[in-house]
Amino acid sequence: MSRPSPGRFRLQAPPNLDAEHGLDLLRTMVRIRRFEERCVELYSAAKIRGFLHLYIGEEAIATGVMAAIDLDDAAVSTYREHGHAIAKGIGTDVIMAEMLGKVDGVSRGRGGSMHLFDAATRFYGGNAIVAGGIPLAVGLALADKLQGHDRVTVCFFGEGAVDEGAFHESINLASLWNLPVLFACENNHYSMGMALTRAEAQTDLALKAASYAVPAWRVDGMDVLAVEEATRKAVTAIRGGEGPVFIEYETYRFRAHSMYDPDLYRDPDEVAAWKQRDPIPALASLLTELGHLDEDGLATIEAEADAEIDVAVTFAESSPLEPLDDLERFVVSEVTP
Repeated sequence: MSRPSPGRFRLQAPPNLDAEHGLDLLRTMVRIRRFEERCVELYSAAKIRGFLHLYIGEEAIATGVMAAIDLDDAAVSTYREHGHAIAKGIGTDVIMAEMLGKVDGVSRGRGGSMHLFDAATRFYGGNAIVAGGIPLAVGLALADKLQGHDRVTVCFFGEGAVDEGAFHESINLASLWNLPVLFACENNHYSMGMALTRAEAQTDLALKAASYAVPAWRVDGMDVLAVEEATRKAVTAIRGGEGPVFIEYETYRFRAHSMYDPDLYRDPDEVAAWKQRDPIPALASLLTELGHLDEDGLATIEAEADAEIDVAVTFAESSPLEPLDDLERFVVSEVTP
């Protein structure tokens, strides 16, 4: 298992970093972090039920990727998708209502934590099956290509999905058909409780993707600026008709796989070392060094995020449960001639 160098993580500012854009990136990461922290509280109070997979520590990836794509581009995600959904533009109020199983939730309370969906923002899951979203992403990209849309589909998945046949079948077809897909692999080093080094004989995931004639590289997933830069490079190539791209975003989840996970398989020193690379204080420190942020500004960003999540929780708790009479709705699709 790779270990980061000890000490506080420092970002390198790109020469053209816009101050307001940098602050927007920070705001998004803080909003995601506060949302997830509040979910922990609500889960502990038994207001959120079932499985809950938190994105704490990985916020730089969702934030940087979504900043590099257009609003009309599609995103397909995994069961650890709250951060992706927030960064894609879905309101924290309807996401929180979904977490509580309420009818005002983004999936009418039927999907819960692992099945967020919003056609308006072209966010197509939330998929609970490992690698389950990858074929869907290829299908969306194929549809866009056949219809002549200038759109990109971003597909998020963990490194564990690279074990699955669906990944290999999908990336092969995407390469054969020259489809506009960004395969966004969030490598947090552990598939549930299984370390990457114990699960895959070849741990160079970009090399695996490259075997399908797909441009592939690795980027530091704890550096939101590096994530955005790499993603923009990939999206530019994809829009230019060069076909799919694979990026391995190396990251680390600070909490267990899910709220049910006792997390006994990781060395506490390893976890502590990775926490030194927390993407939020790293960006805040850089913006402070550049004169774009001070203590009051950071406090304001945090207070605004707290207030937003307070409103979201109030909205979710006041939202009704779905009426029993509606439980047979949306079970089958009716096609009107």
